[in-house]
Amino acid sequence: MPAIKAASKALAITLILGSASSAPARADWRDDIGTFRVGIVAEPGAGNTVPGLALLTDAYTKALGMKVEFVVARDYAALIEAQANAKVDYAIYSAVAYATVSERCGCVEPLVAPVDSDGATGIRGVLLTRDGKLPDLATIATHKIAIAPADDVGGSLLPIAGLREQGVTITEDSSFLVHADSVEAAETMLVEGKADALFGWTPASADRAQVDAAGTAGRLEAAGIPRNELRTIWTSGLLRYGPHAVRSNLDPEAKRRLTVFLTNLKAMSPDVYDLLEARHAGGFTAVAAGDYEMAVAIVRMVARATPGQ
Repeated sequence: MPAIKAASKALAITLILGSASSAPARADWRDDIGTFRVGIVAEPGAGNTVPGLALLTDAYTKALGMKVEFVVARDYAALIEAQANAKVDYAIYSAVAYATVSERCGCVEPLVAPVDSDGATGIRGVLLTRDGKLPDLATIATHKIAIAPADDVGGSLLPIAGLREQGVTITEDSSFLVHADSVEAAETMLVEGKADALFGWTPASADRAQVDAAGTAGRLEAAGIPRNELRTIWTSGLLRYGPHAVRSNLDPEAKRRLTVFLTNLKAMSPDVYDLLEARHAGGFTAVAAGDYEMAVAIVRMVARATPGQ
């Protein structure tokens, strides 16, 4: 009897194993995707070419363990269209471009964003005055405030959206604004005393020296205004540097692999990092949708001001 029971048990195990092995295997997420498409905007005048494209393709291929293809878009509008319509799985955006596609389809999420070598993660809008000509934000309506062209992010869009987020009503046609034809012209107004204050930007860095040397304050100092004559009246929330974003329905394992690959890229493959991110030398860090609230505020502000939106 024990021998019969043992034989019966062995047969049952054999049948179970045989049933499991004959069941169709679950398709791997790579099979579902087929070819992973990365969208990137070409540099102005570069056509549809990207420096180091073969090296970048190889790096992403090894990170994901699957076929990867780069799709070069002529501009951010074309890249947004491609990702919104699922023609690319992954895209490299400016902050405002990411917020635009997020508002359009709700189908994307950011994975990582670059940081500067000093740790700066983005920029903040500022209101600068010289020699105390503008005493505080409350008196802004009684002074002349120089502002860059309406499509300039750091010198116009970010400051206006930032003030609105803090409950200060300001529009492009506010009577106290003195509109300039360029960022340089707006700065010249403050240098020459034709404006009492100026909207601009500053790096979001803990390094005080870097904040003073870069951004609008640094440019004004280079134009002849001593640093001790400049005063920051107001500072906006953070506009984070643009992210690398994927479609939200991408398999979690693909998201995990990409995040690990990118956050280690600066240390592991600095040459590949430099090809992928030429402006910010501090590496990539993981980000979330909440990090782009200021970018979304800019996009919504522009949409409200655009007829037909």
